[in-house]
Amino acid sequence: MSEIDRLLREYDRARAYTDELWRDLSPDEVVWRPHENSSAIGWHLGHQAHVAHFMVRNLTAAEPSPDPELDGIMDSAQPERFRGALPTVERLTLFRDTVAERVHARLGDIAGGRVAAPDQLAVVGRHLLIALINHEYQHDQWIGEVRSRDLGHELPPDPDTDLVGRVDGYLMLS
Repeated sequence: MSEIDRLLREYDRARAYTDELWRDLSPDEVVWRPHENSSAIGWHLGHQAHVAHFMVRNLTAAEPSPDPELDGIMDSAQPERFRGALPTVERLTLFRDTVAERVHARLGDIAGGRVAAPDQLAVVGRHLLIALINHEYQHDQWIGEVRSRDLGHELPPDPDTDLVGRVDGYLMLS
């Protein structure tokens, strides 16, 4: 198994952990914001996927966004109060799943050498996946804070892997 394949498994583990943080919440809890200058759990979910696709499409393969209307909403450069209404939980789920499929497809092509510069893109792909995994966990920290502190829900246990530890309180690939 290639390093990219192992990292794709860790990417899936990080996404599964994210799902544990929000799948049992009501749609109202997913879009609730603690205050005007705070992001809802739903925004973090969309942002995680937005960044993943943005990085894959800009670093490894030019392809259009799976949902261009969400790009402006999910961009962290846009101040919270100007991000607009969040999409439905169903649309967020579809967006996240579609992006994950695109990450797997493109990185699978790289791992399989089905790209023009296979050695160069293998290096890019490894670093890209590490960044995506750590970004997923970064936002999981904030999702977890709203989930537990503001909404009163228990947190799930940390992912069951020796490859992830905590740095400054954040889960990270070690």
